[in-house]
Amino acid sequence: MSKPRVFVTRVIPEPGLALLRDSCDLVIWPDELPPSYDTLRAEAARSEGLLTLLSDPIDAALINAAPSLRVISQMAVGVDNIDLAAATARGIPVGHTPGALTETTADLAFALLMAAARRLPEAERFVHAGQWRTWGPMLLLGQDVHGATLGIVGMGRIGLAVARRAQGFAMRIIYYSRHESPEARALGAEYLPLDEVFAQADFISLHTPLTPETYHLVNDRAFALMKPTAVLINTARGGVIDPDALYRALSTGKIAAAALDVTEPEPIPPDSPLLTLDNCLIVPHIGSASVATRTRIAVMAAENLLAGLRGERLPHCANPQVYERQ
Repeated sequence: MSKPRVFVTRVIPEPGLALLRDSCDLVIWPDELPPSYDTLRAEAARSEGLLTLLSDPIDAALINAAPSLRVISQMAVGVDNIDLAAATARGIPVGHTPGALTETTADLAFALLMAAARRLPEAERFVHAGQWRTWGPMLLLGQDVHGATLGIVGMGRIGLAVARRAQGFAMRIIYYSRHESPEARALGAEYLPLDEVFAQADFISLHTPLTPETYHLVNDRAFALMKPTAVLINTARGGVIDPDALYRALSTGKIAAAALDVTEPEPIPPDSPLLTLDNCLIVPHIGSASVATRTRIAVMAAENLLAGLRGERLPHCANPQVYERQ
């Protein structure tokens, strides 16, 4: 009996691949850069399963041109690169990996917060440039984290994990989310309107999904509400921030600094004006980049894919309504 053909769009941690090797005819894209759309579409057309990443556009045209496709498994929490409606219409379950990267991403969000607050990238460049000649009372003054007000936009799993870390720094925690959170209340966090979060926070950490409602949620109007000492952190999705508005805010002193793990577009172009600013720290989407976490989400993605190929319900399904059609 032939094995189902599965296309994996990038090399992933070996424990995930090991789960697939015995039961699948595995085709793995070997390059660091993702396959082109045409290549992805051609591979999907020959496959029964896809294991994808956020950078892979899985649109309706691709889904409908893949007659044998039975399951899509994404190695990520978000699935905004996948047309869920088209997949559901075809009866194709879409897997994702919720929860596995919560704590690791929260670690990075807090690392970015502290690095921007204490101007660590600037300080490191200062030393490497040979500019450190003496201790100076006015040298690279940053902002205190302890006792400051942290504003969280989006109080889901990661937002709550960041709030727990903030407790250790005796921070006042305020937040805005679609709904009030009992878990946040238990942490002492105060629910406020979004404008008040922008206006009162010393640090603003974004943890909202990217939707039509949150696209460019942080724009010129939002920056006008913020303190000139505010620091903005984004480990959610790049499109939540208007990058042109961010440049204006940082370059004119409307806010003090920003630290980004995600950008719009992604990756950020080398000629982006944001890269010219000392008060803008940008890292390459490494929120889940620990050995343990990336291994865990690779295994989850493999388990989702195998369940779909066996005709079983996916352990973590992003479009559970697909099972209502059966």
